[in-house]
Amino acid sequence: MAYVPPSRRNAAAAPSTPPPSKPSGGGFLGRNNDMPAAFSSMNKDKRGDRGGGDRWDRGGGGTPSNGGGAFLDRFSERPSSGQDARSSWNARSNDARFSGSHNIDDSEIEALFQAKGDSGINFDKYDDIPVEVSGKDPVEPITTYDGLSGIHEILIKNIKRSGYSRPTPVQKYAIPSVMAKRDLMACAQTGSGKTAAFLFPVINRILFDGPAQPPTGGSHGFGRRKAYPTCLVLAPTRELATQIYDEARKFCFMSNIKAVVVYGGADVRSQLTQLDRGCDLLVATPGRLQDLMERGRISLACIRFLVLDEADRMLDMGFERQIRHIVMETDMPGINHRQTMMYSATFPKAIQQLASEFLYDYLFLAVGRVGSTTDFITQKLEWVEERDKRSMLLGLLSRITGLTLVFTETKRDADSLENYLHSQGLHATSIHGDRSQQEREDALRSFKSGKTPILVATDVAARGLDISNVTHVIQYDLPNCIDDYVHRIGRTGRAGNTGLATTFINEKNKGMVGELLELLRENNQEIPSWMESLVQHVNSTYGSRSGGGARRGGGGGKSFGSRDYRSNGGSGGSRSSGGGSSTTSSFNPTTSKPADSKFSPGFAHMAYSGGYGGNYGSSGGKW
Repeated sequence: MAYVPPSRRNAAAAPSTPPPSKPSGGGFLGRNNDMPAAFSSMNKDKRGDRGGGDRWDRGGGGTPSNGGGAFLDRFSERPSSGQDARSSWNARSNDARFSGSHNIDDSEIEALFQAKGDSGINFDKYDDIPVEVSGKDPVEPITTYDGLSGIHEILIKNIKRSGYSRPTPVQKYAIPSVMAKRDLMACAQTGSGKTAAFLFPVINRILFDGPAQPPTGGSHGFGRRKAYPTCLVLAPTRELATQIYDEARKFCFMSNIKAVVVYGGADVRSQLTQLDRGCDLLVATPGRLQDLMERGRISLACIRFLVLDEADRMLDMGFERQIRHIVMETDMPGINHRQTMMYSATFPKAIQQLASEFLYDYLFLAVGRVGSTTDFITQKLEWVEERDKRSMLLGLLSRITGLTLVFTETKRDADSLENYLHSQGLHATSIHGDRSQQEREDALRSFKSGKTPILVATDVAARGLDISNVTHVIQYDLPNCIDDYVHRIGRTGRAGNTGLATTFINEKNKGMVGELLELLRENNQEIPSWMESLVQHVNSTYGSRSGGGARRGGGGGKSFGSRDYRSNGGSGGSRSSGGGSSTTSSFNPTTSKPADSKFSPGFAHMAYSGGYGGNYGSSGGKW
């Protein structure tokens, strides 16, 4: 039977046309007609007691999948949830849904794979990013996708269709580690290829093993189905969840693995409809996931893979309680019976402590941030009084070609600045937390396409957004936290390409100057002539608290990426708490003595240098 695109499927079978025969082998169109019985039955959720005892050997009741009973090998003796479940996780699936051939519609492929994975990547610079791996029995990295053994034919084709030609540093280590069934904590920036790093091996395993089988049982009542995903990816924001979902759709193309995304701020009915059609890989924000679980529409009893993306951001946004509930207090299998991955740009000590509760015998992977050297992002600090910011911004925008991201501190300022830029004849749009999901998606689509090449945003866009061709980031308002500064400028200079980050600073930001000076030195950036004098002025007026020192989570000194606290004793450094509130003493950069602007990098190399070279601070902490 000829392939029918989803948009034309309803029209393809007109009322007068006899119903098509059931495809043999459950091909691409046969998902709903040729499901395993467990997928189509309405099964009653049976939540077991997780039991007590040590977390490696939870005893005292509960089902094996929920951590009860004696310790079992995590993969060779996968406990089954129902009679029809496969006897072993490692057993290769004979389910034709995951190996059938399909007719390919060129127009659908063109739309789905329009954004190429390697598009714009400067691999010559990318390969200079340093990498550190720690943990018991680390896995050897790969150098090419062709060097991977045991990759399903469907995934190989989709990798090529997506335009991925060479693995990025995080992919070189993460993919073989996950394929070796190891839990993983990876410290890597958005834009470093980490989404593919966890999707490739997870989708590959599902292609070979088939989806987890839901438990057999009775109906849920009211004709409702409950989704039993095999993989759960948790993300902090709607934007990041949508991006992960889009990538998953590409890598699942021409298979019958069903990817679904659920997040707050959107119509829940449409998301329930998608869940009813089947869900093997679920991408979700914590709040919406918890809501749908409370409605009885999602069960985590069959989870084999758990991914926490932007984990530190989720905690920053107050999701820790919800995450702990989802992972530790629901029917999700325990750490002995699932594979868990945590990814983020930073992993301070508090996050690594959380990892010790969620991960089992994990590998720690620290990848230098794309844009952490002068070759990637040029950082410029401009002393601009509040009254002069708009005129300075217009001057910069008049000289810029390409996409420009402008950060403001408040939602009101974002709206006001967008209106001002429009009044000056510039094409701009804006996003912030008060915009509806549709408004945010429309703004991002307009920005990415270049229709409105200026995007004014609050920190809602600072993390997780993967817009590869942003050439300039302007921090109209300086954030209150050095980590937010780093995440903001990381929106440019992505994938090994160069970018420019300009920051407006004035006396109201003096509490940040010490940490900014440290950051510029670490990145071997040019130091403004007024900056060291300002630091000295702040220190003499308010004390050394405002003048810098080690940033949060480190062991003192300079730090990029993060370190494995299991092997470093966990001694953390201190973080400056910002300047005082007094404004009796002021600083004028035009009358202060210039400082020497040439500095050595001043930070150590990692123990592992491999073929990556470059500079990487080994003292850990947030950067």
